[in-house]
Amino acid sequence: MAVKTSTLDNGIGLIEVKGSLVGGDETVELRQAVAGFVDREYQKLIIDLSKVTYLNSTAIGVLVSAHTSYSRKGWQIKLCGINNNINNVFVITKLTLVFDVRDSREEAIKSFK
Repeated sequence: MAVKTSTLDNGIGLIEVKGSLVGGDETVELRQAVAGFVDREYQKLIIDLSKVTYLNSTAIGVLVSAHTSYSRKGWQIKLCGINNNINNVFVITKLTLVFDVRDSREEAIKSFK
């Protein structure tokens, strides 16, 4: 599991997650990465899940918390690159109604207002 952060030229924060998100150190890393962008006041954030193979309820909780943090401030957060299995989890739990999910990072970038 790896969490990599970077920034894009247009003031967008980017978090790339790789491996499984199952509630251990990786979810702590993801939570800290989101908090870092909030602290630096990046008002636009993309979490790229294209290399995530599995996530559980703890990971979903971290994503929901990130969404809440951004929404309360009137900021925008987007998810991209989720695979079919993760998409099924999002559909079943109705999280597709909560999150702005885009197929690719490029689509997520273009979708910011």
